[in-house]
Amino acid sequence: MATVLLVEDDDTLREALVYLLHREGHDVRAAADGQAALDAFVPPLPDIVLLDLMIPVIDGIEVCRRIREASNVPIIMLTAKNSEGDIVLGLEVGADDYITKPFSTPELLARIRSAVRRGRAEAKAKPEDILQTPGITLDAERHRVTVDGKTVALPLKEFELLELLMSHAGRVLTRPQLLKRIWGNEFPVDTKTLDVHVRRLRAKIEPDPANPRRLVTVRGVGYRIEME
Repeated sequence: MATVLLVEDDDTLREALVYLLHREGHDVRAAADGQAALDAFVPPLPDIVLLDLMIPVIDGIEVCRRIREASNVPIIMLTAKNSEGDIVLGLEVGADDYITKPFSTPELLARIRSAVRRGRAEAKAKPEDILQTPGITLDAERHRVTVDGKTVALPLKEFELLELLMSHAGRVLTRPQLLKRIWGNEFPVDTKTLDVHVRRLRAKIEPDPANPRRLVTVRGVGYRIEME
């Protein structure tokens, strides 16, 4: 099980989530505002942070930014906001995922399990490790990709895109993040260029590119490589 830092200012929801997480066997540190959350983020560090964006004293975006400066612990945003801007901002300052209220208990627990598993795997991983997700293996040193056991040739940008997404498997990477990391300041590149590369990449890694299950679109935000 995991240690969860829960940051939620709604007393009723916070108490309900504490009960739920305890029932699932997790240890819980609960905070009702941003300063309390930062005060609770001490060694031994939690395995995951569930962070409401709309919290008093210090807002959730700033809390996320400060936690990310100190640790790579998985952060899932809990938000009643459904605007793309808030979600993108949270992801850009370091959150790994988000879930909008109201959310179902099975979905929340599944997100927690996935994020904790990913965080623990990353903590054990070595930089030279070969990247693997279901059906795909990427060997950065040899610049080799195999899909369902078959070697697939990828141009440089598609390889770099896949490597970046696989190194953050399970996390949503925004379009601005991907453009900056892959193309940098080489020349002006818009999101259409990224989308074209994603489409070409899907043609090579997806069993059915028209219905992608490995490289998925998070509407209005960006892309994610699935871990399962």
